[in-house]
Amino acid sequence: MLPCLNKKFFGVDCLGCGMQRSIVLLFKGDFIAAFYMYPAIYPIIALLLFLGLNFFITFKYSKFIKMSLILITSLTIIISYLIKMKIIS
Repeated sequence: MLPCLNKKFFGVDCLGCGMQRSIVLLFKGDFIAAFYMYPAIYPIIALLLFLGLNFFITFKYSKFIKMSLILITSLTIIISYLIKMKIIS
């Protein structure tokens, strides 16, 4: 696993801390543990799948879907980070 440079140098987790371990857990088939490790893993996967499909298939509301997935992913990353850092309980 690659070390988190933000945590190594500053002692604080970054917004992406846990993503590598979550991906490893997904490959092992432990989907619930992957979610607990990094809750934004599933919105990120949905966003990447949609972007990949949208490259080959044109959707009617692709801009709206893309922006919605980006918003959901961003909010999930930020809220889970704030909960992890115990800023929100």
